[in-house]
Amino acid sequence: MTGAQDSPTDGPDRFATAWSRALLPGAPPEAVRALGERLLPAARGLRDALRARITDTAAGAEAGAALVRAGHAEPEAVGRTLECLDSHAACCLGDRDTDPAVLRPRAVRIGAALASGFAGALRDRTVTDQRAVARAALGAQAQLNEGATQALHESEARFRAVFEGAATGIWIAGPDSTILQVNGAMTRMFGGNAEALLGRRLTELTHPEDGAQVWRLHDELVRGTREHYRVDKAFTRPDGTVLWTNLTVSLLRDADGRPQYQLALMEDTTERRLLNLRLRYEATHDALTGLPNRTLFFERLEKAVAAGHGKRFGLCYLDLDGFKTVNDSLGHQTGDRLLVEVADRLQACATGPGEMVARLGGDEFVALTTGLGVERGVDELAERIMNALATPVRVDGRELTVRGSVGIVEGAAGERGAAEVLRSADITMYRAKSAGGNRFEFADPEADARAISRHRLTNALPAALDNGEFFIEYQPLVRLEDGSVGGAEALVRWLHPQQGVVGPDHFIPLAERTGLIVPLGRWVLEQAVRQAREWNGATRVNVNLSPCQLTDPGLVRDTARILEDAGLPPQALCLEITESALVGAEDEVLRPLRTLCEMGVDIALDDFGTGYSNLAGLRRLPVSELKLDRSFTRGIRTSPADPVDVKIVEGVVRLARTLGLSVTVEGVETAAQAERLRKLGCDTAQGWYYARPGPPERLHQLALADAC
Repeated sequence: MTGAQDSPTDGPDRFATAWSRALLPGAPPEAVRALGERLLPAARGLRDALRARITDTAAGAEAGAALVRAGHAEPEAVGRTLECLDSHAACCLGDRDTDPAVLRPRAVRIGAALASGFAGALRDRTVTDQRAVARAALGAQAQLNEGATQALHESEARFRAVFEGAATGIWIAGPDSTILQVNGAMTRMFGGNAEALLGRRLTELTHPEDGAQVWRLHDELVRGTREHYRVDKAFTRPDGTVLWTNLTVSLLRDADGRPQYQLALMEDTTERRLLNLRLRYEATHDALTGLPNRTLFFERLEKAVAAGHGKRFGLCYLDLDGFKTVNDSLGHQTGDRLLVEVADRLQACATGPGEMVARLGGDEFVALTTGLGVERGVDELAERIMNALATPVRVDGRELTVRGSVGIVEGAAGERGAAEVLRSADITMYRAKSAGGNRFEFADPEADARAISRHRLTNALPAALDNGEFFIEYQPLVRLEDGSVGGAEALVRWLHPQQGVVGPDHFIPLAERTGLIVPLGRWVLEQAVRQAREWNGATRVNVNLSPCQLTDPGLVRDTARILEDAGLPPQALCLEITESALVGAEDEVLRPLRTLCEMGVDIALDDFGTGYSNLAGLRRLPVSELKLDRSFTRGIRTSPADPVDVKIVEGVVRLARTLGLSVTVEGVETAAQAERLRKLGCDTAQGWYYARPGPPERLHQLALADAC
């Protein structure tokens, strides 16, 4: 054996041969080979559909039709074909061409299309049979109208040949619906027992599944007010099994137009119905746990939220805490066994009327209740779920602790759509997880709205940077000694296409969480340095540095390149980093800041006083400036000034002088406040008293005013 993979043609050939053997068990090799040649195009189409990225259901439908064309119209032919398709997908493709988790549902969809194509081709053949029978019957009736004396079912040899040779079941009944004759196909449908039908009236062959329209249509036919009808109808065979059929009954009249015979054509749809039920089950249930899947759950949820006035529903959305750790450390097989055990426990929690549990995928489950007392019931359901998870799960001799976060939505039908309800439950679940997990939370519309807004902004961030939606405003930094403009802080803004201007407090945390803060911070630095160059380098520019950027290995290199490209000296740039980011920082984190400081770039410690830092630790930080948080200067606006705030500012100034650092204060809003801060020894100030953040042209105007 060479171990070489089969060529593109060998694969379909082998599949077609295996398919033919499944359809002709025990048949001579010649017959199998001949059938394989007929099925080869369909086999090639099925194999290509299994490999394709986008599922080609047309190939499945064509394969079903090919079965009928090849003379295999028996229902079990579809079942054997699907088994062969599953085996081929699992053995020949699963480990080589496609992820088995993707391949299995794809095979199910192709199988459903195959069954549909088989049914369509069989219906077409049935219609052909029906037309042949009808033509023969009409020919026989014409002979009868011309004076023939024998009954319709005995008078025409051509009709007899069609009657006996048809693959469709046929019976002929009198005007009172008594069955007079059945053909071979009909006899086989009823287990080879023609006596089960002959001499009986159709009205005796009732079944609990019969719809009211079945007998209404029959009565209209018997009265002569209807010429034919077609229905799906179930019958009970002599052995007690159910025969599902597609039944077409036509009325044949005598020469005077009076009802004379009923001609019934019947197609056995039992296997097809069972197959559709099987495919429906596979399409709506999770293969691992057996629970309803997202498709079926969403159908139930849609019914629940549209149930009508006065109806209510409750939904619990569960996500296991730390499940990824189980998968990563113990393997996916252990993780799967854990999920099966959790599914069993959840199933046991939802056994009441109107309750169901489903698996949405991964380690996410949902429980829905629509019974009486939903408001109280959904609370109890959530409690049962949390209690069910409290006991450790034993897998392969290990005891695994299981915890979960649950989001609960309870409401009245008709107020929201299913997608909105599920999204709210999902958001609430993540709120429970963010609060520490192993708990449940109830939906809060305001919290939902905030979370949805954050989600939308997060999704829009990458494109926003590419589309040039960000811009920078500048707020002047004023020397308290003489009131001149000594610099400006660059503040990034987002001009969102729908929401307008979005402040940094809304999108910077999202950018940090997604990692976009690094390219965004680099863009802000480039724009700010370029703007400082346009100011002829006379005005220093301050740029905020995110803690995430400190871990970017390209920080120093990018900063040096940006300054060099703009022809700006490092002394014209100050990088602001929050105190909390540097409190207790390791030398590895501080190394790029020290390098930048050695280059000549100033480093300012932003929001000083809010990080509860060890003041002695300031000595090891490569900073040249302290920016005192506005919360400590707010009390200095009043008259008399808050003595505590005054003492704090005095202490910071003394500390800064001892360490050789300058002091900038934020939030200056009045002239009196600015004067007090000047007397306390602060060097620089910024705030609305001087100017709000604005375009660079405004800062240029302020600088010109100073020059005058």
